[in-house]
Amino acid sequence: MAKKSRRARKKARATKSRPPAKRAPVAQPPPVAAKGPVRSETQAKKTIDFATEYRYVYADLKRIAITAAAMLAVLIILSFVIR
Repeated sequence: MAKKSRRARKKARATKSRPPAKRAPVAQPPPVAAKGPVRSETQAKKTIDFATEYRYVYADLKRIAITAAAMLAVLIILSFVIR
């Protein structure tokens, strides 16, 4: 017997009915009463010093800029040499 083609297998899979997935009920958090300006930890953490968080990015950008400047200089020098 010959092996079934991909098209036939795909068609057979598409025609099979799949049972619907059961969803678990989502737990609702209890309501919180507003008592005025309360400072939570998430608000306190919003003051992030990006210079310390992304100091490696500055090093990478510096390295890319030096490489780009060197390549541009090589292109300019080669344009004078080829003429």
